[in-house]
Amino acid sequence: MVEIGYTLSSEEFPPNDLVRFAAIAEDHGFTFATISDHYHPWVTSQGQSPFAWATLGGVARATDRLRVGTAVTCPIMRIHPAIIAQAAATVADMFEGRFFLGLGAGEQLNEHVTGEPWPQPMVRQEMLREAIEIIRELWTGEEVNHFGDYFTVDEARLFTLPAQPPEIYVAASGPQAAELAAENDGLITTSPSKELVEAFEAAGGAGKARLGQLTICYDESEARAKEIAHRTWPISGLTGNFQWEIKTVEQFDEMVKMVTPEMVAKSIVCGPDPGKVHDQLQQFADAKFTHVVIHNVGPNQEQFMEWAAREILPQFQQQPQAAGIGTQERQLGR
Repeated sequence: MVEIGYTLSSEEFPPNDLVRFAAIAEDHGFTFATISDHYHPWVTSQGQSPFAWATLGGVARATDRLRVGTAVTCPIMRIHPAIIAQAAATVADMFEGRFFLGLGAGEQLNEHVTGEPWPQPMVRQEMLREAIEIIRELWTGEEVNHFGDYFTVDEARLFTLPAQPPEIYVAASGPQAAELAAENDGLITTSPSKELVEAFEAAGGAGKARLGQLTICYDESEARAKEIAHRTWPISGLTGNFQWEIKTVEQFDEMVKMVTPEMVAKSIVCGPDPGKVHDQLQQFADAKFTHVVIHNVGPNQEQFMEWAAREILPQFQQQPQAAGIGTQERQLGR
């Protein structure tokens, strides 16, 4: 059985709402949550994009048991890996063992804002690998001098560190990124791909956490849920990997004009039928995922959590897995 988590959607809600939702999720039996780390929303209608690292401080104080991580942070352009190392160490200290760091190679929509040129995908993966090395080295508490292919760190040392460094999970949609995830503590992805899990395990990821994300739209009316999903998350109707290359919210706004509610409903489970959600979760379980975080799009967050507590969570294991998201059972320093 997979362990079920809750998505804190920074694209849709202001920070105080996200903090409140995290506390409600904990009260309703969710054992972990992820928070998106974006500079922009995908489309204007989503309407928000608070700084995830400030929000995480509030979540740490509002919860006692909920394990929380980023899904995902890009440490290669917008924020230097030395700064991510400090931010993650501080947040991990506040969460006292309940925080994990999800990392990925990003998308141009969020990373171009500092004016740096957008690298090719293979280069972004190389940058991510080097960034992770820097982050882990800084978490040792020793002074770091790094003069690499992509990053420089000059006499840096972290003084605020958690008792143990947080686990690092890497977002992947192909074999190269899956290999990098296997070198770290776990895999994050958005589809129940058996092939991706097999590549992850073959590269050394056997026994490590595998986190998938399932997007749904809960409402008592299926028709209304389709309308909400289409308005709030129309990018689900776009196919292909080109989304990582789009630069602005306005460009996404233009692209989703061709997306219909029916197209969105093909990729987002809409409505109040728990059987449809169970079927989707089972696909992740069959692909050997250990954890699935549910992203409920739209305004009905509290109603969704009440419904999930009745209809979804009792059907799945809600005790931390042996390969546990955010658990601090071993020393993770490299």
